[in-house]
Amino acid sequence: MNLFEKLYDEHEKVKVRFVGFTTKDIRYDFGIVYTNMFFGKPLVICMQTGRSVLLDPKDVEDHEYLQRIFRIDTIEQAADLSEFFTDILPSSSPLEAQYE
Repeated sequence: MNLFEKLYDEHEKVKVRFVGFTTKDIRYDFGIVYTNMFFGKPLVICMQTGRSVLLDPKDVEDHEYLQRIFRIDTIEQAADLSEFFTDILPSSSPLEAQYE
């Protein structure tokens, strides 16, 4: 009996970047996976908490979203994180058909 219907099974060589940095208040450690999957959005993984998210440029500008998704204490810390992501993530995502 087949219990699961496979939706996709892709193999891809991807670029992965590991970045650790500090601000005046907090330390961050991230793994960033640059892939053609997920509409070109990088997969960002917080190495301290295991939380992960697909981020695009609009998400990076939304400080409240970053604060909520990474459970950051203050909006100022989220603004620092936004500045970091603005510098290292692609400024646009290629919008192409992901699924057929």
